[in-house]
Amino acid sequence: MARLLIIGAGTAGTMIAHHLRRALSDDWSITIVDRDNAHHYQPGYLFVAMGTNTAQRVVKPRDRYLPDGVEFIEAQVQRIDAAENLVRLEDGRSLAYDWIVVASGTTTRPDQVPGMADGPLWQRSIFDFYTLDGAQLLHQALERFEGGRILVHFCELPIKCPVAPLEFAFLVEDHFRKRRLRHRVDISYVTPLDGAFTKPVASRELSGLLEDRSIRLVTDFAVESVDNERSMLIGYDGRELPFDLLVTVPPNMGQQFVIDSGLGDDMGFIPVDKATLRSETYPNLFAIGDAANLPTSKAGAVAHFAAELFSDNFVAAVAGRDLPNAFDGHANCFIESGRGQALLLDFNYDTEPLTGSYPLAAVGPLRLLGRSRLNHLGKLAFEQLYWRLLLRGKPLPVPTLMSMTGKKPA
Repeated sequence: MARLLIIGAGTAGTMIAHHLRRALSDDWSITIVDRDNAHHYQPGYLFVAMGTNTAQRVVKPRDRYLPDGVEFIEAQVQRIDAAENLVRLEDGRSLAYDWIVVASGTTTRPDQVPGMADGPLWQRSIFDFYTLDGAQLLHQALERFEGGRILVHFCELPIKCPVAPLEFAFLVEDHFRKRRLRHRVDISYVTPLDGAFTKPVASRELSGLLEDRSIRLVTDFAVESVDNERSMLIGYDGRELPFDLLVTVPPNMGQQFVIDSGLGDDMGFIPVDKATLRSETYPNLFAIGDAANLPTSKAGAVAHFAAELFSDNFVAAVAGRDLPNAFDGHANCFIESGRGQALLLDFNYDTEPLTGSYPLAAVGPLRLLGRSRLNHLGKLAFEQLYWRLLLRGKPLPVPTLMSMTGKKPA
Protein backbone atom coordinates (compact mmCIF):
# COMPACT_ATOMS: atom_id res chain seq x y z
CA MET A 1 0.00 0.00 0.00
CA ALA A 2 1.34 3.44 -0.98
CA ARG A 3 1.63 5.92 1.88
CA LEU A 4 0.77 9.61 1.60
CA LEU A 5 1.55 11.87 4.55
CA ILE A 6 0.13 15.39 4.82
CA ILE A 7 1.74 17.72 7.36
CA GLY A 8 -0.76 20.31 8.56
CA ALA A 9 -4.54 20.11 8.86
CA GLY A 10 -5.20 23.78 8.23
CA THR A 11 -6.83 25.24 5.14
CA ALA A 12 -4.44 23.84 2.52
CA GLY A 13 -3.89 20.47 4.17
CA THR A 14 -7.59 19.81 4.73
CA MET A 15 -8.50 20.67 1.14
CA ILE A 16 -5.69 18.49 -0.21
CA ALA A 17 -6.88 15.58 1.97
CA HIS A 18 -10.33 15.82 0.37
CA HIS A 19 -9.04 16.19 -3.18
CA LEU A 20 -6.58 13.32 -2.94
CA ARG A 21 -8.90 10.97 -1.08
CA ARG A 22 -11.24 11.29 -4.05
CA ALA A 23 -8.45 11.03 -6.63
CA LEU A 24 -6.51 8.08 -5.18
CA SER A 25 -7.58 4.46 -5.01
CA ASP A 26 -8.12 2.49 -1.82
CA ASP A 27 -4.59 1.14 -2.28
CA TRP A 28 -3.40 4.41 -0.78
CA SER A 29 -3.25 5.20 2.92
CA ILE A 30 -3.57 8.91 3.69
CA THR A 31 -2.45 10.29 7.05
CA ILE A 32 -2.62 13.92 8.14
CA VAL A 33 -0.68 15.26 11.13
CA ASP A 34 -1.18 18.41 13.18
CA ARG A 35 -0.21 19.57 16.65
CA ASP A 36 -3.80 19.98 17.91
CA ASN A 37 -7.41 19.44 16.95
CA ALA A 38 -8.34 23.13 16.66
CA HIS A 39 -8.94 24.49 13.15
CA HIS A 40 -8.85 28.29 13.09
CA TYR A 41 -10.63 30.42 10.51
CA GLN A 42 -7.88 33.00 10.54
CA PRO A 43 -9.66 35.76 8.54
CA GLY A 44 -12.06 35.88 11.48
CA TYR A 45 -9.34 37.20 13.80
CA LEU A 46 -9.79 40.68 12.31
CA PHE A 47 -13.42 40.72 13.42
CA VAL A 48 -12.58 39.25 16.83
CA ALA A 49 -10.28 42.25 17.35
CA MET A 50 -13.12 44.58 16.37
CA GLY A 51 -15.61 42.78 18.63
CA THR A 52 -17.90 41.53 15.86
CA ASN A 53 -16.86 37.89 15.94
CA THR A 54 -16.16 35.33 18.65
CA ALA A 55 -13.65 32.57 19.29
CA GLN A 56 -16.46 30.03 19.18
CA ARG A 57 -17.17 30.93 15.56
CA VAL A 58 -13.58 30.95 14.33
CA VAL A 59 -12.33 27.74 16.00
CA LYS A 60 -13.76 24.30 15.28
CA PRO A 61 -12.41 20.71 15.56
CA ARG A 62 -10.06 19.80 12.72
CA ASP A 63 -11.26 16.20 12.50
CA ARG A 64 -14.83 17.35 11.83
CA TYR A 65 -13.74 18.60 8.41
CA LEU A 66 -11.49 15.73 7.32
CA PRO A 67 -12.79 13.13 4.86
CA ASP A 68 -13.57 9.53 5.74
CA GLY A 69 -10.65 7.24 5.05
CA VAL A 70 -8.01 9.72 6.22
CA GLU A 71 -6.20 9.03 9.50
CA PHE A 72 -5.66 12.06 11.73
CA ILE A 73 -2.70 12.05 14.11
CA GLU A 74 -2.60 14.76 16.74
CA ALA A 75 1.10 15.31 17.40
CA GLN A 76 3.83 17.91 17.04
CA VAL A 77 6.29 17.33 14.20
CA GLN A 78 9.91 17.51 15.29
CA ARG A 79 11.67 16.98 11.98
CA ILE A 80 11.20 15.82 8.40
CA ASP A 81 14.01 13.58 7.16
CA ALA A 82 13.24 13.96 3.49
CA ALA A 83 16.23 11.90 2.36
CA GLU A 84 14.92 8.96 4.42
CA ASN A 85 11.20 9.50 3.72
CA LEU A 86 10.58 9.78 7.45
CA VAL A 87 8.82 12.25 9.75
CA ARG A 88 9.86 12.28 13.39
CA LEU A 89 7.35 13.39 16.01
CA GLU A 90 8.15 15.00 19.33
CA ASP A 91 6.53 12.11 21.21
CA GLY A 92 9.20 9.76 19.84
CA ARG A 93 7.19 8.15 17.06
CA SER A 94 8.31 8.09 13.44
CA LEU A 95 6.07 8.05 10.37
CA ALA A 96 7.33 6.62 7.09
CA TYR A 97 5.91 7.81 3.79
CA ASP A 98 6.22 7.35 0.05
CA TRP A 99 4.90 10.82 -0.79
CA ILE A 100 4.53 13.89 1.40
CA VAL A 101 2.63 17.17 1.15
CA VAL A 102 3.75 19.89 3.56
CA ALA A 103 0.95 22.34 4.39
CA SER A 104 2.25 23.62 7.70
CA GLY A 105 1.49 27.30 7.16
CA THR A 106 3.31 30.18 8.86
CA THR A 107 3.84 31.32 12.39
CA THR A 108 4.22 34.82 13.83
CA ARG A 109 7.65 35.56 15.31
CA PRO A 110 7.59 38.74 17.44
CA ASP A 111 10.81 37.47 19.02
CA GLN A 112 12.61 38.49 15.80
CA VAL A 113 12.19 42.21 16.64
CA PRO A 114 14.09 43.39 19.74
CA GLY A 115 11.74 44.91 22.28
CA MET A 116 8.55 43.70 20.63
CA ALA A 117 7.59 40.63 22.66
CA ASP A 118 10.35 40.69 25.27
CA GLY A 119 9.45 44.02 26.86
CA PRO A 120 6.80 45.11 29.39
CA LEU A 121 4.52 46.70 26.76
CA TRP A 122 3.75 43.42 24.96
CA GLN A 123 0.00 42.81 25.24
CA ARG A 124 -0.35 46.00 27.29
CA SER A 125 0.07 48.61 24.57
CA ILE A 126 1.64 46.44 21.84
CA PHE A 127 -0.67 43.89 20.24
CA ASP A 128 -1.00 41.71 17.20
CA PHE A 129 -4.20 40.31 15.70
CA TYR A 130 -2.64 37.42 13.76
CA THR A 131 -3.24 35.09 16.70
CA LEU A 132 -6.56 34.46 18.42
CA ASP A 133 -5.21 35.45 21.83
CA GLY A 134 -3.74 38.62 20.37
CA ALA A 135 -7.02 39.55 18.67
CA GLN A 136 -9.00 39.03 21.88
CA LEU A 137 -6.61 41.12 23.95
CA LEU A 138 -6.52 43.83 21.29
CA HIS A 139 -10.31 44.08 21.38
CA GLN A 140 -10.16 44.71 25.13
CA ALA A 141 -7.50 47.38 24.59
CA LEU A 142 -9.58 49.14 21.94
CA GLU A 143 -12.56 49.26 24.27
CA ARG A 144 -10.40 50.99 26.90
CA PHE A 145 -8.71 53.38 24.47
CA GLU A 146 -10.02 56.94 24.75
CA GLY A 147 -7.51 58.79 22.61
CA GLY A 148 -3.88 59.04 21.52
CA ARG A 149 -1.56 57.80 18.80
CA ILE A 150 -2.21 54.46 17.11
CA LEU A 151 0.35 52.89 14.80
CA VAL A 152 -0.91 50.12 12.51
CA HIS A 153 2.25 48.43 11.35
CA PHE A 154 3.68 45.35 9.71
CA CYS A 155 7.33 44.39 9.87
CA GLU A 156 8.06 42.80 6.50
CA LEU A 157 6.70 40.65 3.72
CA PRO A 158 5.67 37.92 3.34
CA ILE A 159 2.78 37.90 5.81
CA LYS A 160 -0.47 36.00 5.85
CA CYS A 161 -3.13 38.04 4.06
CA PRO A 162 -1.10 41.14 3.19
CA VAL A 163 -4.22 43.33 3.09
CA ALA A 164 -5.21 42.56 6.71
CA PRO A 165 -3.17 45.44 8.26
CA LEU A 166 -4.89 47.86 5.85
CA GLU A 167 -8.26 46.40 6.79
CA PHE A 168 -7.52 46.92 10.45
CA ALA A 169 -6.52 50.54 9.82
CA PHE A 170 -9.81 51.26 8.05
CA LEU A 171 -11.91 49.39 10.61
CA VAL A 172 -10.26 50.96 13.65
CA GLU A 173 -10.80 54.39 12.12
CA ASP A 174 -14.47 53.54 11.68
CA HIS A 175 -14.61 52.13 15.22
CA PHE A 176 -13.56 55.43 16.78
CA ARG A 177 -15.78 57.41 14.42
CA LYS A 178 -18.78 55.44 15.67
CA ARG A 179 -17.68 56.04 19.27
CA ARG A 180 -17.41 59.78 18.49
CA LEU A 181 -13.75 59.71 19.51
CA ARG A 182 -12.16 60.01 16.06
CA HIS A 183 -11.01 63.58 16.70
CA ARG A 184 -9.00 62.32 19.69
CA VAL A 185 -7.26 59.48 17.84
CA ASP A 186 -4.27 59.93 15.51
CA ILE A 187 -3.83 56.88 13.23
CA SER A 188 -0.78 56.09 11.11
CA TYR A 189 -0.32 53.18 8.73
CA VAL A 190 3.35 52.18 8.85
CA THR A 191 4.69 49.96 6.07
CA PRO A 192 8.09 48.83 4.77
CA LEU A 193 6.74 49.29 1.23
CA ASP A 194 7.01 52.47 -0.84
CA GLY A 195 3.23 52.77 -0.94
CA ALA A 196 0.06 51.42 0.60
CA PHE A 197 0.33 48.13 -1.33
CA THR A 198 2.75 46.20 -3.48
CA LYS A 199 1.26 46.97 -6.90
CA PRO A 200 0.84 50.44 -8.48
CA VAL A 201 -2.89 50.47 -9.31
CA ALA A 202 -3.93 48.98 -5.97
CA SER A 203 -1.45 51.18 -4.12
CA ARG A 204 -2.89 54.31 -5.74
CA GLU A 205 -6.47 53.38 -4.86
CA LEU A 206 -5.67 52.37 -1.30
CA SER A 207 -3.43 55.38 -0.66
CA GLY A 208 -6.31 57.59 -1.70
CA LEU A 209 -8.64 55.84 0.73
CA LEU A 210 -6.14 56.26 3.58
CA GLU A 211 -5.93 59.96 2.79
CA ASP A 212 -9.71 60.21 2.63
CA ARG A 213 -9.95 58.72 6.12
CA SER A 214 -7.19 60.99 7.49
CA ILE A 215 -4.91 58.03 8.17
CA ARG A 216 -1.29 59.06 7.86
CA LEU A 217 0.79 56.83 5.54
CA VAL A 218 4.39 56.18 6.63
CA THR A 219 6.34 54.34 3.92
CA ASP A 220 9.74 52.67 3.58
CA PHE A 221 9.86 52.00 7.32
CA ALA A 222 12.11 49.05 8.14
CA VAL A 223 11.68 48.35 11.84
CA GLU A 224 14.82 47.82 13.92
CA SER A 225 13.36 47.59 17.44
CA VAL A 226 10.73 48.79 19.87
CA ASP A 227 11.76 51.12 22.70
CA ASN A 228 9.49 50.12 25.59
CA GLU A 229 10.65 52.87 27.92
CA ARG A 230 9.71 55.64 25.49
CA SER A 231 6.87 53.81 23.64
CA MET A 232 8.67 54.30 20.35
CA LEU A 233 8.92 52.27 17.13
CA ILE A 234 12.49 52.58 15.87
CA GLY A 235 13.50 52.29 12.22
CA TYR A 236 16.87 51.33 10.79
CA ASP A 237 17.07 54.74 9.15
CA GLY A 238 16.87 56.49 12.52
CA ARG A 239 13.21 57.47 12.36
CA GLU A 240 11.30 57.16 15.62
CA LEU A 241 7.51 56.87 15.74
CA PRO A 242 5.82 57.43 19.13
CA PHE A 243 2.71 55.43 20.01
CA ASP A 244 0.13 54.96 22.69
CA LEU A 245 -1.12 51.80 20.98
CA LEU A 246 1.00 49.77 18.56
CA VAL A 247 -0.92 47.23 16.47
CA THR A 248 1.74 45.27 14.68
CA VAL A 249 2.11 42.27 12.41
CA PRO A 250 5.32 40.55 13.51
CA PRO A 251 7.56 38.75 11.03
CA ASN A 252 5.89 35.67 9.56
CA MET A 253 8.11 32.62 9.17
CA GLY A 254 7.76 28.97 8.30
CA GLN A 255 7.39 26.41 11.06
CA GLN A 256 10.46 25.73 13.19
CA PHE A 257 10.50 22.05 12.22
CA VAL A 258 10.78 23.07 8.55
CA ILE A 259 13.80 25.18 9.42
CA ASP A 260 15.30 22.42 11.59
CA SER A 261 14.79 19.93 8.76
CA GLY A 262 16.83 22.04 6.35
CA LEU A 263 13.90 22.27 3.94
CA GLY A 264 13.22 26.00 4.12
CA ASP A 265 14.71 29.19 2.74
CA ASP A 266 15.94 32.00 4.99
CA MET A 267 12.39 32.60 6.22
CA GLY A 268 11.56 28.91 6.65
CA PHE A 269 9.41 28.56 3.51
CA ILE A 270 9.93 25.55 1.25
CA PRO A 271 11.33 26.25 -2.25
CA VAL A 272 9.04 24.71 -4.86
CA ASP A 273 8.29 25.06 -8.54
CA LYS A 274 5.75 27.91 -8.53
CA ALA A 275 3.61 26.23 -11.21
CA THR A 276 3.48 22.69 -9.81
CA LEU A 277 4.31 23.14 -6.07
CA ARG A 278 6.83 20.31 -6.33
CA SER A 279 10.01 20.50 -4.28
CA GLU A 280 13.12 21.62 -6.11
CA THR A 281 15.13 19.00 -4.20
CA TYR A 282 12.90 16.03 -3.39
CA PRO A 283 10.60 14.77 -6.21
CA ASN A 284 8.21 13.06 -3.76
CA LEU A 285 7.67 16.22 -1.70
CA PHE A 286 5.16 18.98 -2.43
CA ALA A 287 4.44 22.12 -0.41
CA ILE A 288 1.17 24.02 -0.65
CA GLY A 289 -0.39 27.08 0.91
CA ASP A 290 1.62 29.36 3.16
CA ALA A 291 4.36 26.77 3.70
CA ALA A 292 5.61 27.20 0.12
CA ASN A 293 7.80 30.09 -1.03
CA LEU A 294 5.44 31.11 -3.83
CA PRO A 295 5.80 34.69 -5.14
CA THR A 296 2.17 35.52 -4.43
CA SER A 297 -0.09 36.31 -1.50
CA LYS A 298 -0.07 34.02 1.53
CA ALA A 299 -3.83 33.75 1.70
CA GLY A 300 -6.47 31.06 1.81
CA ALA A 301 -7.59 31.89 -1.73
CA VAL A 302 -4.15 30.95 -3.06
CA ALA A 303 -4.32 27.60 -1.26
CA HIS A 304 -7.84 27.06 -2.63
CA PHE A 305 -6.97 27.77 -6.27
CA ALA A 306 -3.74 25.77 -6.06
CA ALA A 307 -5.57 22.80 -4.50
CA GLU A 308 -8.08 22.79 -7.36
CA LEU A 309 -5.22 21.99 -9.76
CA PHE A 310 -3.22 19.74 -7.47
CA SER A 311 -4.84 16.30 -7.77
CA ASP A 312 -4.11 15.80 -11.46
CA ASN A 313 -0.51 16.83 -10.93
CA PHE A 314 -0.07 14.50 -7.97
CA VAL A 315 -1.53 11.50 -9.84
CA ALA A 316 0.73 12.26 -12.80
CA ALA A 317 3.78 12.56 -10.54
CA VAL A 318 3.08 9.18 -8.97
CA ALA A 319 2.77 7.65 -12.45
CA GLY A 320 6.02 9.27 -13.58
CA ARG A 321 4.30 11.50 -16.17
CA ASP A 322 4.70 15.19 -16.86
CA LEU A 323 2.54 17.33 -14.59
CA PRO A 324 -0.40 18.67 -16.65
CA ASN A 325 -1.52 21.71 -14.64
CA ALA A 326 0.32 24.99 -14.05
CA PHE A 327 -0.79 27.19 -11.16
CA ASP A 328 -0.68 30.88 -12.07
CA GLY A 329 -0.54 32.32 -8.54
CA HIS A 330 -4.20 33.33 -8.63
CA ALA A 331 -5.37 35.15 -5.52
CA ASN A 332 -8.35 37.25 -4.59
CA CYS A 333 -9.31 38.88 -1.34
CA PHE A 334 -11.78 41.33 0.11
CA ILE A 335 -10.51 44.45 1.87
CA GLU A 336 -12.79 45.77 4.59
CA SER A 337 -12.86 49.56 4.29
CA GLY A 338 -15.26 50.48 7.10
CA ARG A 339 -18.65 52.17 6.71
CA GLY A 340 -20.13 48.75 5.88
CA GLN A 341 -18.18 48.51 2.61
CA ALA A 342 -15.27 46.53 1.19
CA LEU A 343 -13.04 46.37 -1.88
CA LEU A 344 -12.02 43.26 -3.82
CA LEU A 345 -8.63 42.38 -5.32
CA ASP A 346 -8.02 39.73 -7.99
CA PHE A 347 -4.50 39.08 -9.29
CA ASN A 348 -1.84 36.45 -10.01
CA TYR A 349 1.91 36.09 -10.50
CA ASP A 350 1.97 38.29 -13.60
CA THR A 351 -1.05 40.58 -13.34
CA GLU A 352 -1.53 43.18 -10.63
CA PRO A 353 -4.91 43.98 -9.04
CA LEU A 354 -6.95 46.05 -11.47
CA THR A 355 -10.26 47.87 -11.40
CA GLY A 356 -13.36 46.35 -12.97
CA SER A 357 -16.02 43.79 -12.10
CA TYR A 358 -15.87 40.20 -10.85
CA PRO A 359 -16.43 37.45 -11.79
CA LEU A 360 -18.43 38.57 -14.87
CA ALA A 361 -17.69 41.51 -17.15
CA ALA A 362 -20.06 44.45 -16.60
CA VAL A 363 -22.42 42.23 -14.58
CA GLY A 364 -20.10 41.60 -11.66
CA PRO A 365 -21.82 41.59 -9.26
CA LEU A 366 -18.66 42.41 -7.25
CA ARG A 367 -16.51 45.51 -7.80
CA LEU A 368 -12.74 45.27 -8.14
CA LEU A 369 -10.81 47.95 -6.25
CA GLY A 370 -14.05 49.80 -5.65
CA ARG A 371 -15.92 50.12 -2.37
CA SER A 372 -19.36 48.56 -2.19
CA ARG A 373 -21.82 47.15 0.31
CA LEU A 374 -22.05 43.94 -1.72
CA ASN A 375 -18.31 43.36 -1.38
CA HIS A 376 -18.67 43.70 2.39
CA LEU A 377 -21.54 41.22 2.46
CA GLY A 378 -19.46 38.88 0.31
CA LYS A 379 -16.66 38.97 2.86
CA LEU A 380 -19.07 38.16 5.68
CA ALA A 381 -20.73 35.37 3.69
CA PHE A 382 -17.38 33.78 2.89
CA GLU A 383 -17.06 32.49 6.46
CA GLN A 384 -19.93 30.07 5.86
CA LEU A 385 -18.65 29.15 2.40
CA TYR A 386 -15.32 28.35 4.02
CA TRP A 387 -16.69 25.87 6.54
CA ARG A 388 -19.30 24.30 4.26
CA LEU A 389 -17.66 24.18 0.84
CA LEU A 390 -14.07 25.34 0.55
CA LEU A 391 -12.57 23.22 3.35
CA ARG A 392 -14.28 20.12 1.97
CA GLY A 393 -12.69 20.64 -1.44
CA LYS A 394 -15.96 21.51 -3.16
CA PRO A 395 -15.88 23.90 -6.13
CA LEU A 396 -16.82 27.56 -5.81
CA PRO A 397 -18.45 29.48 -8.69
CA VAL A 398 -15.31 31.40 -9.63
CA PRO A 399 -12.53 30.60 -12.14
CA THR A 400 -9.55 28.67 -10.77
CA LEU A 401 -7.06 30.39 -13.07
CA MET A 402 -7.17 34.15 -13.22
CA SER A 403 -9.25 35.64 -16.01
CA MET A 404 -8.98 39.14 -17.47
CA THR A 405 -12.75 39.16 -18.00
CA GLY A 406 -14.22 42.31 -16.49
CA LYS A 407 -10.88 43.90 -15.69
CA LYS A 408 -9.80 47.33 -16.89
CA PRO A 409 -6.13 47.44 -17.90
CA ALA A 410 -4.09 50.14 -16.15
